[in-house]
Amino acid sequence: MFLLYLCLLQVLTGAQHEPGYCSFYEDCGLNPAVEGALIPPRVPCKDYRKAVNVTGDHYELFKSVCPMLAHGEGKTLACCSFRQLTALQSSLTLSKAVLIRCPSCADNFAHIHCATTCSPNQSQILKITKTANITQPAGMVKEAVVGYEAYVSTSFSDASFRSCKNVRIPATGGYAIATMCGRYGATLCTPQRWLDFQGDSSNGLAPLDINFKLLPDGQTAGLPPGAVLFAGTALNCNETTPTGGEACSCQDCEQSCPAVPQPPPLPEPFMIGRLDGVLVICIIVFSCIFLLLICYVILEYTIRYQKSKGARKASLATQEFLGSLFQTWGTIMARYPLIVLPVCLVVVLAFAVGIKDIELTTDPVQLWSAPQSRAMREKAFHDANFDPFYRTNQLILTAPDSHIKIYGVCFFHADLIIELLELQQKIQAIEFWSDELNRTASLKDVCYAPLNPDNPSLTDCAVNSLPQYFQNSMDNLNAQVNMTELGVTKEVDWRDHFIYCVNSPLSFKDITALGMSCMADYGGPVFPFLAVGGYENEEYTTAEALILTFSLNNYARTDVKFKVAEEWERGFLEIVQEYQKNPNTNFTFAYMAERSLEDEINRTTAEDIPIFMISYAVIFLYIAVALGEYSSCKRILVDSKFLVGLGGILVVGCSVMASMGFYAWIGIPSSLVILQVVPFLVLAVGADNIFIFVLEYQRDMRRTGEKREEHIGRVLGNVAPSMLLCSLSESVCFFLGALSTMPAVKSFALYAALAVLMDFILQMTAFVALLSLDARRQDANRCEIACCVTVKTPHPSEPNQGVLLPLMKKYYAPALLNPVSRVLVMVVFLATFCACVFLLFHVKVGLNQELAMPSDSYMLDYFAYLYKYFEVGVPTYFITTKGFNFTSEEGINAVCSSVGCDQFSFTQKLRYATEYPERSYLAIPASSWVDDYIDWLNPGSKCCRIYTAGPNKASRFMAYHTPLVNSQEFTAALEKARELAHNITMTMRNVTGTSQDFEVFPYT
Repeated sequence: MFLLYLCLLQVLTGAQHEPGYCSFYEDCGLNPAVEGALIPPRVPCKDYRKAVNVTGDHYELFKSVCPMLAHGEGKTLACCSFRQLTALQSSLTLSKAVLIRCPSCADNFAHIHCATTCSPNQSQILKITKTANITQPAGMVKEAVVGYEAYVSTSFSDASFRSCKNVRIPATGGYAIATMCGRYGATLCTPQRWLDFQGDSSNGLAPLDINFKLLPDGQTAGLPPGAVLFAGTALNCNETTPTGGEACSCQDCEQSCPAVPQPPPLPEPFMIGRLDGVLVICIIVFSCIFLLLICYVILEYTIRYQKSKGARKASLATQEFLGSLFQTWGTIMARYPLIVLPVCLVVVLAFAVGIKDIELTTDPVQLWSAPQSRAMREKAFHDANFDPFYRTNQLILTAPDSHIKIYGVCFFHADLIIELLELQQKIQAIEFWSDELNRTASLKDVCYAPLNPDNPSLTDCAVNSLPQYFQNSMDNLNAQVNMTELGVTKEVDWRDHFIYCVNSPLSFKDITALGMSCMADYGGPVFPFLAVGGYENEEYTTAEALILTFSLNNYARTDVKFKVAEEWERGFLEIVQEYQKNPNTNFTFAYMAERSLEDEINRTTAEDIPIFMISYAVIFLYIAVALGEYSSCKRILVDSKFLVGLGGILVVGCSVMASMGFYAWIGIPSSLVILQVVPFLVLAVGADNIFIFVLEYQRDMRRTGEKREEHIGRVLGNVAPSMLLCSLSESVCFFLGALSTMPAVKSFALYAALAVLMDFILQMTAFVALLSLDARRQDANRCEIACCVTVKTPHPSEPNQGVLLPLMKKYYAPALLNPVSRVLVMVVFLATFCACVFLLFHVKVGLNQELAMPSDSYMLDYFAYLYKYFEVGVPTYFITTKGFNFTSEEGINAVCSSVGCDQFSFTQKLRYATEYPERSYLAIPASSWVDDYIDWLNPGSKCCRIYTAGPNKASRFMAYHTPLVNSQEFTAALEKARELAHNITMTMRNVTGTSQDFEVFPYT
């Protein structure tokens, strides 16, 4: 009897895994152990039976859902009912929505689940591990399967995984596999981890638990008796599907990529032999000029070559003509000082009154970009067709001494995450009275709310931070639950959720027992490079910094909300600065607001006013002291030149005010650069002329019978031609500089040119008159400050030569004019000139942002943190102008990167460029609305969108640069982007119906 029982048991046991039999069949209802699923978790009834022959509607649905198992109506056996197929179809639809771009991948993915659900040999390839009793609508209780073990060959699983691992999500530029591999993301995903996620009922998609056991082909160890490995035929991603699906595109399948030519090698540096080519040329030029100089010197001393007298007479005639004019002019100015000074004052005031209408340009974009420049035209096009790029307000926070271990890796302590959340909520709660809106304003009035732009609430505002993985909920951050996995029970908390979300930011539910979403409270994903920084190779758990970013709408300066946005940013800065001063703060951090650059530049101007005043006072004292003739202590106040120095400073100030007022009258805007630089520039030029004129007057003896006014006129006639030529040359140079199209340079050159010219005119009029009055006082031996006090000590008969003049006359000039010295000076000059030419080719063109900031600016810390911790560069948009037909098949194929698209389409070329980031400066391929639109229209995704906006006038595709750290890299990135855009433009113009003025350009 016992032997009979053993035989019967062996037969029954063997029958559990034999071909042609099912382990479960028919829909048994909802899985009672699964809550919060995205689709109804319908599970099958345990039912060991023979596979069913499917026919009629059952077969048609079977062929639609699992075509790889269909062999013809009446010839197809399956282990799934019509209701099971309907549930399977709903489940596969969600996955196909992201995999349908690659038909062979979608087919392989469906093949796995069709095999375990519908294979006629189902009992051989799986083993039921868990069941549950479910009450049916009729009241009957049935045993339902809620867990099983599936046996799959590694050849099939690996091939299926390879076909799917490069499929992208165009909207994000990331990989679809990242959303299907749980906490491992795309980087750490493997076939086993991929299938484990598919079989985890906690992911919100799987209706029951499936333990996929992957074993090499032919291995039987570990398999129950009678069980076999499922080893179906997996399609490669570059193969067509049996149902007619095309091969995957290069964007999603490396095997489909054409042979893309390698970028040409970088040009070799100019070398001659082993030396720098420019250096060799400079040495050759120097040697040639040096030899010519030696020959000239030898010829000069051999034949005693003399200069032409005719040239000397012509030069002297010009000097004498100008001298006579200025002598007459100077005599008149000196004779009527009390008339000249008021007239000059009236003229200056007439010009200076215009300052009341002066327009200061503070926007860096308007300062450094010409209105008609390519960059400004592209910006205007972008802003006219899309909203201006949003305003960024950001903190980068670190806490080096406050880390914990996450599975062996250091990361921030939970208390720091909570502190960051509290700071974020405090900033989000900013409120202030707005005169522009005539009511209390808050973040929701100006924030960037992508999913509810018309009437946003605070939770609709785009705020990117790590707490957003927990929907900014303290309860979610503190949540802790027990979870059993593979027979081991452990506690899961915020760390497990964080690891899951940074690797799968698009998930609506993690696979832990927490069951929380990774999406931000405003409805969008938070990509990990916007939440953490300072990691390597996408190891986000090694991050050293937390990033908190508030995005505001960017309004035109004429929009009333522009002031509202700036006021909110003022409140943001106040809170952050107060937080930084708090001794209990656990973070060290850097921060910035969109207004910060402009604020800091404006602050330098305000702080430079004392420096401006001090410098003018120092020059005034220097002029007053240096121009005095101090023959005796009793005549100090008589011979000093305090009033002359003050007058010279006033002349410089008046020339600057007149220049600024004149250009304000005619509507040419000024800038803070002009206010900071032009006064010092004109002061330097004006002080030179004052010294030349006054010292020449002091050292020139008045001739017999010559009046004081005539003496001043004669001295002016001697020095004014040189002053005229100097001032004219400077003004002309500045006026030529005004030919620049850069607004800051152009306005500076115009203001400086007129200021220098006005300074010369006032020196030839007002200063001459002022010197005449001072000379009259000095001749009368009256003190300078106390004009009524006279000194009896007479003026010395011989002028005071000072210290420098004798040194120059007796020592420096003879030494410099020595024949040997002249040759030596020329040789040194030539060597210096050639060295400068050589160094000119090694000058780095560009202006780093840090150089425009004060040395104590908080923006310097922000730039340092940005370059150190931010792991992705700035976004760049590739924008298309009107003239391209997106509605034609040829037009769509020239843009998209999905199945059937041109292998060298618009988006494909951008993808190829990201393969060479060191050359293209592109790190992440462009998100493509065209591919999204194609996916939406695909019947397999069960989605549809209707485009009703009319003809497409402009379109944009957003990619990301690599991290850029200096002006040279920003410039090179823009040049490469423009080069790539031009290549795309030329290709797309060849598409039928494309306008020849159609263009693609980058905007960053």
